[in-house]
Amino acid sequence: MDYKDYYKILGVEKTATKDQIKKAYRKLARQYHPDVNPNDPEAERKFKEVNEANEVLSDDEKRQKYDQLGADWQRYQQGGGRGGFGEAGGFDWSQYAGQGSFGGGADFGDAGDFSDFFGSLFGNMAGGRARSSRPAAGHDYQADMELTLEEAYHGGPRTVNVNGKSLRLTIKPGVEDGQTIRLRDQGAPGRNGGPNGSLLITFRIRPDARYVRTGHDLTMDVPVSLFKALLGGEQVVETLGGPVKIKLRPETANNTRLRLRGKGFPVYGQAGQYGDLYLRLQVELPQHLTEQEKELVRQLAQLRGETVSAQPA
Repeated sequence: MDYKDYYKILGVEKTATKDQIKKAYRKLARQYHPDVNPNDPEAERKFKEVNEANEVLSDDEKRQKYDQLGADWQRYQQGGGRGGFGEAGGFDWSQYAGQGSFGGGADFGDAGDFSDFFGSLFGNMAGGRARSSRPAAGHDYQADMELTLEEAYHGGPRTVNVNGKSLRLTIKPGVEDGQTIRLRDQGAPGRNGGPNGSLLITFRIRPDARYVRTGHDLTMDVPVSLFKALLGGEQVVETLGGPVKIKLRPETANNTRLRLRGKGFPVYGQAGQYGDLYLRLQVELPQHLTEQEKELVRQLAQLRGETVSAQPA
């Protein structure tokens, strides 16, 4: 029976914290998940290995027992493997072999999907596999959902396919990039009457060329004609919540910043609450002037005391 290096499987150091182990597990579980790698036996094998490693290293009692075994196993190998399991002068496996529980009857769940190494170390020996009659929760599933900024703004019904099952859910307005929600009872089935796991959905929001999002606030550039900037007027702004009419004061400068309260992004989980929308006014110069228009501009320049060329360059 081969020794399983669970730290190597997860790609973490032996001094790794629980958070580091959790992060490494989630990354690898997503990488090798059967939904991402259909009909791929090697990915399925690695997925099971990752789950087994996490089962041990995320549990304080299991990890302590595993670390104790690792030190003795290393000494056994360095000694050239002299002696057999349980033989005098050799490696005594019997002090580690699972007898159904460890640490005063701690429940380690059903390890039927795990290796013989795991079963021998932690569970009852039954046909070379560890078994437990106690209920155990199923594993969580992981899934990503990509949304446009507009879809994240409005929320609404969406469909996600996980493990061959189509689930319909309603997204609350205002989800953020990287935000994760939990759908209870939609993960792997529980064992021996235990509860099902959960489905964890992480949202990925695609960048939008029109807006910059900062928390619940949005910023956008608004083109304004030179004439409206000089003389004032009304301007219609297309926002995620629909068109909004604003009034421009005469002699509005380029890059003027306006704030529209409550026209930003929805606050997730708080109906009716929104951030603010900031407008950066970009004054646009007219193009392709006629000779008559150029003459009018020269007259305006003269009235303002500006010296300009009598003829275009």
